[in-house]
Amino acid sequence: PNILLIMADDLGIGDLGCYGNHTLRTPNIDRLATEGVRLTQHLAAAPLCTPSRAAFLTGRYPIRSGMEASNGYRVLLWNGGSGGLPLNETTFARVLQQQGYTTGLIGKWHQGVNCVWRGDHCHHPLRHGFDYFYGMPFTLVNDCHPDRPKRMDRATQAKLQLYTQAMALGVLTLAAGRALGSISVRWKAILGLASLVSLFFLSWYASFGFLRRWNCILMRNYDVTEQPMALESTAKKMLKEATAFIERNKQGPFLLFLSLLHVHTPLVTTKEFLGKSHHGLYGDNVEEMDWMVGKILNSIEEKGLKNSTFTYFTSDHGGHLEEGDAHGTAGKGWNGIYKGGKGMGGWEGGIRVPAIFRWPGVLPAGRVIDEPTSLMDIFPTVVQLGGGQVPQDRVIDGHSLLPLLKGVQHSAHEFLFHYCGKHLHAARWHQKDSGRLWKVHYVTPVFHPEGAGACYGQGICPCSGAGVTHHSPPLLYDLSRDPSEAHLLSPISEPLHGTVIARVGEAVEAHRGTLSPVPWQFSVGNNLWKPWLQPCCGNFPFCSCQEDG
Repeated sequence: PNILLIMADDLGIGDLGCYGNHTLRTPNIDRLATEGVRLTQHLAAAPLCTPSRAAFLTGRYPIRSGMEASNGYRVLLWNGGSGGLPLNETTFARVLQQQGYTTGLIGKWHQGVNCVWRGDHCHHPLRHGFDYFYGMPFTLVNDCHPDRPKRMDRATQAKLQLYTQAMALGVLTLAAGRALGSISVRWKAILGLASLVSLFFLSWYASFGFLRRWNCILMRNYDVTEQPMALESTAKKMLKEATAFIERNKQGPFLLFLSLLHVHTPLVTTKEFLGKSHHGLYGDNVEEMDWMVGKILNSIEEKGLKNSTFTYFTSDHGGHLEEGDAHGTAGKGWNGIYKGGKGMGGWEGGIRVPAIFRWPGVLPAGRVIDEPTSLMDIFPTVVQLGGGQVPQDRVIDGHSLLPLLKGVQHSAHEFLFHYCGKHLHAARWHQKDSGRLWKVHYVTPVFHPEGAGACYGQGICPCSGAGVTHHSPPLLYDLSRDPSEAHLLSPISEPLHGTVIARVGEAVEAHRGTLSPVPWQFSVGNNLWKPWLQPCCGNFPFCSCQEDG
């Protein structure tokens, strides 16, 4: 079949009508669910975009490819950084490309661009099995909008300011000591050090001063086509590119990964949808997203491809609860009955995502499956659909969903592990003989105020340090009876408490034994902005272009 994969960005599972929302209008996505199969326990491998998408593309926990945080940096921060999805990782696009599929990615990438020099494109989509790419190599951030408050890595900016001040103070101290005769350092050395401090200041402070120009760009294949991008026209450009890709490749087979920029902040909505929902800019953006999905589905159906296209809709993780405008309302997604949200370790609200599959004549219409599955399962599912083989030289953590979608009773997953950066925060055990689904939390973020769903002074909850609590004994919940994680179990209230904790602990140790050391892609060195890696149209640093002339 043709394969159409649609992934929203930061969409809460509770934002869709087919998952219980009665105040937002999502008729096109709801129609997908009516005509196909809907999963209720679909899980992201990470509660943030870069690691979650790496797992989606490869079928592997992101820690296996180094696409998790080893420090405080949990996503890629720059187009001009050197981190990204390693070339030795195999994506489903690469496998299907080898099977004769035409493969395309429209929208967000956020898996890196260059490694050593501008133009090596070592992390680019075209180096990972996609024949065609149009979209953002990075991700939307508030800094992409000239009228929104700047939020890009304020902690790093503060550190750079401190380091620059410290180096400048050191140079001044040396100069004063040399002038007073108490230090024998040569003036030439002091001037050289001062020049280095100046270069440091110009380089790193220029990166933040021109952040919108460096990160908020559009590319077509290897070429930068818009720098900085015009947000108000981006949605329609993505839609035009997606429908054009389908038209070019309607003879098939094709794989199209439509990686939507909706509903990540800043929420830029076209005038046709502005002010039309009951939930401000966020609701407007959700309803515009649904309209875009409808247009893509219409394009598939008008070309007679509906019955020959395997269609999938999901989100990369849960909604962002801390996000908002000056009134605290604009950017908040809704994660339904589930606790927590984006970035919050192992809590359900950050990792439970929508999953809808449609393949008329093959998959039953209107079926709902309540079995634990993962975004990592898409890799082996798509590979099987395309007639390819799952790589045998590495651990693949996903399982093909085709048996489950066609009627097999249980998911192939017994245990799933929930990371926050390199730290394992939680794990779940699907006890198939009893049908119970246990969830064990080893580490949880500290909420402020308690239970309000936001973290102390953080835009994103931390994974370690003072912002988390380590639990000994671990927290235990029965998700089969308490999906909201509202009722903590104890040895008194649950006779199997000790048995479950021990069994999950054994599974965690066995899982850790399968991990191998790899380079960390989000290290400080990889995540720093490097001028010589910055994608640019025109002559650096005077990068500027617009698609429409």
